[in-house]
Amino acid sequence: MVRVYVSSVVDTSADNVWSRIRDFNALPQWHPTIADSRIENSDASDRVGCIRHMHTRDGGMIRERLLALSDYDYQCVYEIIESPMGVANYIATLKLTPITDGQRCFAEWSAEFDCAEGRERELTELIGNGVFQGGMDALKRHFARR
Repeated sequence: MVRVYVSSVVDTSADNVWSRIRDFNALPQWHPTIADSRIENSDASDRVGCIRHMHTRDGGMIRERLLALSDYDYQCVYEIIESPMGVANYIATLKLTPITDGQRCFAEWSAEFDCAEGRERELTELIGNGVFQGGMDALKRHFARR
């Protein structure tokens, strides 16, 4: 099993960041690699079990299922159902923790998954830097402009 973990400090409150990322269908609004997204079967985008169907800017298609969503813990957990990355048993968590010293929050994005032997390093780099850190950097830029 491969584990990927990225963390960052965002210079705004956890409430502000959560209001941006809470909607499971809003990834194209804040993540630079996601071109479009829709929730299948007209489900609500905050209903546990809903499936988002996305396209990346390079043309890839990804389907993910929301497994947990907690406004209290500022956390969402999801799994990849289908993607071009070649991962299996992929479970990811995006979590925010308020920092009590100032209007900031600690953001953590992690995943565990299986993949073909020999692809661990490549996928850790792609997911850790390309997906997770890319999203964190976009959030930090967005809130720095305010």
